[in-house]
Amino acid sequence: MYQFKIEPLAQLELAGYDVSFTNSSLFMVLVLGALWLFMAGGMKREMVPGRWQMAVEGVTGFINNMLTANVGPEGKKYVPLVFSLFMFILMANFMGMMPFGIVPGVHPFTITSHLTVTAVLALFSFGTVLVVGFWRHGLHFFSLFVPQGTPLALMWLIPVIELFSFMIRPFSLALRLFVAMTAGHILMKVLAGFVINGLNAEAAWVPLIVSFPAFILMIGITLLELLVCAIQAYVFALLTSLYINDAVNLH
Repeated sequence: MYQFKIEPLAQLELAGYDVSFTNSSLFMVLVLGALWLFMAGGMKREMVPGRWQMAVEGVTGFINNMLTANVGPEGKKYVPLVFSLFMFILMANFMGMMPFGIVPGVHPFTITSHLTVTAVLALFSFGTVLVVGFWRHGLHFFSLFVPQGTPLALMWLIPVIELFSFMIRPFSLALRLFVAMTAGHILMKVLAGFVINGLNAEAAWVPLIVSFPAFILMIGITLLELLVCAIQAYVFALLTSLYINDAVNLH
């Protein structure tokens, strides 16, 4: 499980707390740098946009359409938030798939394979929903837990179920992304171990029986994991937009 190990790159201590700069911190900075480069290269606002500008406008338009469909016209206000979450998760996922290991002493690190990172992203999304909900509706926001048409006989049960479902949202957001990234990387690591150990075996038949099939399967799993990286970023953004809709369009 070396690929998930957090290692300090620069030992730092502040007020008795360990705030060392780690490999996780490094990859967060790399992700933010890649995101800044992506946006900087695509915000030239040329009359005839180039490919880079078209890519940025395409992603922005995709998030804008998602929020418009799920929230309505007011969803445009939240495009920067959902766009930032989507792009950060997408680039973090893809950054962990880059073949940095071909450079001696360099190891890729997937920050979204750690529950602490995904939990902070989920709590940020959940906190935004709470702030928007109470800011727009005040205490009437609690009516979210009493669906329209709820029978009086179930008033003691339905709000409890709705409240539990609402409070579990950040956990489901965090766990879904964390589990998908961790499981995929573990599977690729296991298959890579079969390939390497099979090639190092003394018996000549082992590479043909073990390494070659494992290598073919590893290629397929790698392509699938790349797809999962994009899907998980999309699911996170989609669920965030749906949660925002609950806060904005409260009935």
